[in-house]
Amino acid sequence: MPTSRKPVEVGARRRAAPIETLASLPLFFPLQGRRIVVAGGTDAACWKAELLAASGAQVHVYAENLTPAFQDLIASGTDGRHYTHHARPWSADCLQGAALAVADAASDGEARAFHCAAGAAGVPVNVIDNPPYCQFQFGSIVNRSPVVIGISTSGVAPILGQAIRRRIETLLPASLQDWAKLAGRVRQRVMTSLSAGLERRRFWESFTDLAFSGQAAPEEDRARDLLPRIEAGSGSAGGRVTLVGAGPGDAEYLTLKAVRALQGADVILFDDLVDDAVLELARREAKRMLVGKRGGRESCRQEDINDLMVSLARRGKNVVRLKSGDPMIFGRAGEELERLRQEGIPASVVPGITAASAMAAALGISLTHRDHAQSVRFVTGHSRNGDLPDTVDWKGLTDPATTTVFYMAGRMAARISERLIREGRHPDTPVRVMTNISRSDAASWAGPLAGLGEGVDGLRTAGPVLIAVGEVLAERSMAAAEGACDSGTSDDQPATAFG
Repeated sequence: MPTSRKPVEVGARRRAAPIETLASLPLFFPLQGRRIVVAGGTDAACWKAELLAASGAQVHVYAENLTPAFQDLIASGTDGRHYTHHARPWSADCLQGAALAVADAASDGEARAFHCAAGAAGVPVNVIDNPPYCQFQFGSIVNRSPVVIGISTSGVAPILGQAIRRRIETLLPASLQDWAKLAGRVRQRVMTSLSAGLERRRFWESFTDLAFSGQAAPEEDRARDLLPRIEAGSGSAGGRVTLVGAGPGDAEYLTLKAVRALQGADVILFDDLVDDAVLELARREAKRMLVGKRGGRESCRQEDINDLMVSLARRGKNVVRLKSGDPMIFGRAGEELERLRQEGIPASVVPGITAASAMAAALGISLTHRDHAQSVRFVTGHSRNGDLPDTVDWKGLTDPATTTVFYMAGRMAARISERLIREGRHPDTPVRVMTNISRSDAASWAGPLAGLGEGVDGLRTAGPVLIAVGEVLAERSMAAAEGACDSGTSDDQPATAFG
């Protein structure tokens, strides 16, 4: 019988990792009213001049000739942006007192000369598309000013930087700009009316939830009605608990809502199977506590976990109960939610990608392919006492039009095979076994139902095992012969890692 352990705060290994080496340090440099020198009249120089002027700089352009686009930009002077054109080449004296210097040099010699002159004047310099002569780079920008996001690849992959920018653009609602401006207007009121620490952070978390809800920011005259309501909702002394699905392992399977929950947590109670990369997405100040529950191993009692969630929430903490997969599928979430309801503690659930879905994605199969299966069943691989579950309709699981996925089934594999065959499932029914799905040490076995026990033994894994049984898996049986992901059905053939 597995022994019990108490929830413990994790050591350094499971804490947020130290900052990795940076290729460059991202800084946000106010340029309002500062003098900037741009040398060159090309379209590339024009784009840099426009960007600098948008930051409030006074841009001085040194070039004998300007492209039509550059001429139009300077002539427009929109939104109070300040440009001064000096119809002559740049010289060392024009760099004196400048905050930044940018040039589109016609030759390597000019680039070197501009770089040296700027260095002598003590001015940070950038020569466009010439990294050896750049002391700083212009990254890709996501503009929701006053929210500004800069993306840099240190000049080695600008197209990649642009692709990252497009990804981020899709995640941020257009209304975020207005919410950020509103935050600036109410910041002083929050500082004076709410106490430092938990009370203020709760306010800003509630404010942020509204900002990302997609609704428009209120006008100035309506903001007064909105803010007291946020204060009232966020000023409660009580905490809350969020059950979050961490998915099967790979941190990229997390939902955006799960990431936001992790970044707002005071305390994270996480399972053994949660990958370190998932914890890396939490805010660095959050306390991380291991409350691992593993079948057949030393585990925390569910009662202790429930007590800990209640205790932390009553102390005003924002608690995230982080579970592998989806907390609502074999995650004992029902017991935890019931206890929280009894204690009157607010609780919510953020679903995760369950292991069966990740398995189907990894194999490239549909668990409900219309030619083979009209239903799918998720079945626990063992009962509360560690035996085969006796309340399962085993006869119903022999339906050839049903795909059955057994969770936590490694130790019961041989008995599952025996029981299904005894109830009428054909011994040659295709089976697929996967362990550590979506992780670097993932492994797979494919074969007939009759060989299931030996197949699982051959994987030699201590990780979670998922067993899928059904005709939909027959389409992938040829993958073993093609060398795709499979470990084969013989005992002497080792499992193949993939993913």
